[in-house]
Amino acid sequence: MITLKNVVLRRGAKVILDSASINLNPGEKVGLVGRNGAGKSSLFAMLNGTLHEDGGEFYIPAQWRMSQVAQDMPETEQSATSYVIEGDIVLQAAQAEVDAADASGDGDRMAHAYMDLYDAGAHDAPARAQALILGLGFKVSELDNPVNSFSGGWRMRLQLARALMCPSDLLLLDEPTNHLDLDALVWLEAWLKRYQGTMLVISHDREFLDAVTDVTVHIEVAKLTRYGGNYSKFEDLRAEQMALQQGAYAKQQEKIAHLQKFIARFKAKASKAKQAQSRVKALDRMEKVAPLLAEADFTFEFKEPANLPNPMLSMQNAYFGYPAPEEAPEGTPPTVIVQNVNKSVLAGQRIGILGANGQGKSTLVKTVARALAPIEGEMLEGKGLNIGYFAQQELDVLRPADNPLEHMIRLVKEVTAAGKISGQPTREQDLRSFLGQFNFGGDMVKQAVGSMSGGEKARLVLCMIVWQRPNLLLLDEPTNHLDLATREALSMALNEFEGTVMLVSHDRALLRAVCDEFWMVSHGGVAPFDGDLDDYQRYLLDESKRQREESKKASATPAKQKSEPAAKASSAAPAPAKDDASLRKQRADSLKPLKKELDQIDQKMQALAAERGTLETQLAATIVAAEMAQAGRRLKALEAEVNQLEERWLELTEQIETAMA
Repeated sequence: MITLKNVVLRRGAKVILDSASINLNPGEKVGLVGRNGAGKSSLFAMLNGTLHEDGGEFYIPAQWRMSQVAQDMPETEQSATSYVIEGDIVLQAAQAEVDAADASGDGDRMAHAYMDLYDAGAHDAPARAQALILGLGFKVSELDNPVNSFSGGWRMRLQLARALMCPSDLLLLDEPTNHLDLDALVWLEAWLKRYQGTMLVISHDREFLDAVTDVTVHIEVAKLTRYGGNYSKFEDLRAEQMALQQGAYAKQQEKIAHLQKFIARFKAKASKAKQAQSRVKALDRMEKVAPLLAEADFTFEFKEPANLPNPMLSMQNAYFGYPAPEEAPEGTPPTVIVQNVNKSVLAGQRIGILGANGQGKSTLVKTVARALAPIEGEMLEGKGLNIGYFAQQELDVLRPADNPLEHMIRLVKEVTAAGKISGQPTREQDLRSFLGQFNFGGDMVKQAVGSMSGGEKARLVLCMIVWQRPNLLLLDEPTNHLDLATREALSMALNEFEGTVMLVSHDRALLRAVCDEFWMVSHGGVAPFDGDLDDYQRYLLDESKRQREESKKASATPAKQKSEPAAKASSAAPAPAKDDASLRKQRADSLKPLKKELDQIDQKMQALAAERGTLETQLAATIVAAEMAQAGRRLKALEAEVNQLEERWLELTEQIETAMA
């Protein structure tokens, strides 16, 4: 058990914890939440021994093995697999003992050392490490690549794999999802659910916290409050607590006002002096209920776009990727990631872009944002298209040496030079006020961006986008480093935005709240994904299962494969009785009308899908306004008809399944 009793923790002059107490039981999965700067990372530092309490009692079992993600960027030429294996400190200690025993020549010591090495899992360590690496999104071909060959985000994934590789009783995870995409996130959730030890996790992803935690600890005003349940349960309990506290505070203020009024009226009267004095003492003895100081809300909005071209954008036989490097030999072909894309982006669409890592989601967004040129094909933009682009790495569009005010002044000059009119303030004082709406006030407007936190950089990028009044928002992982309050503000702003949104994110709460449809980027193409995020998660898990089964099948021995048909034949069920056959025939006859109608609906939906594709192609082409309006009306009618057919399809399917059961 982890115990904190009246703990005081300071970081410099700042008091992080003040007489804080809490107990955490073995095996609990704990989500640690609180505002940025509340002290979550400092509490982790105390747990791992980097910081020591300044008062009170802190206890953690001495025999517990601890694992956490190292924050430093690894620099090594080791292969990815070898680097992750080194995270298993028990295995490394056993290997060191084997080396020492071999050097000593002591037979008994060598026997014990090799036995301990086997018990530490040396025989399957590479397989365990590679399962972690592949689960976090790496390719099989990258397992033996040097660590230094990967970008910073991928190296941090290897740090996470090392932490998971290490046998532990206590696992500390500080924002583990920041560098993951959705498929790796789904895999990580499944892994953490199976973890047997005690876990503390800091995260701003509410669905991730809901999936992997069963206890929530809230840090507020230097105190720790424990709530049973995941993050959603915490929010419910916290709301009830806040309502009760606000009510108690209001009642007490009324009582205090009444006492003070009595004291003020009668303290000068001799006949009432004694009663007045007793009221003063009652007021002094009263334990004050603190006023409810809600966490500082951060809200913003996207201004109404100046115009809404429709279609916003049309991609015709487009190929996306990267040109050959400048140092490459002449004639080196470009690298194609996504090919033969024929899609239109319409006014008001809210598109979530799904796909496994490396399939081309960011490449697609960068090309639409004009950061990359299409390798082949056409990108036709609607007249007046104004793009607001949030890059996955904020520093792609920020200058580390410049401050927020300099960024805004440069943005005004660029927009003015391009002949665009944003309708937003342009004077320096007005720009300062605009920055203040995004919590850049006082000296922060002059602070170099390079010294800012990830959340502050993300807010600055949002500020610059909002100022431009875009009609098409391209957001590539916008929630990295944003706290829960800012994510909620972004979700609300996007829902009120009247333009078009294309969103790449591993934050499922944001995707669910904002997106009406999904595109899947996979196998070198872009296609509609017919389903919601739950369907996509099932697809990812099924795909992972299929790949594992294929791997097992490929490794099966020929003898085993030959014996399978015989085994299946010997285990075949006996022929059904005559009565059973008669019952089955009756049931089949009763289901024929339902199945016939189901087939008709399938055929109708296929015809409507084909017609929809024709209409979208028509909209993507350059046509007159009347034809465009007619196509748009028919497209809307098609969607209504498809919705009705889908509802009937579900009813029929349920009836058939019930009858079969």
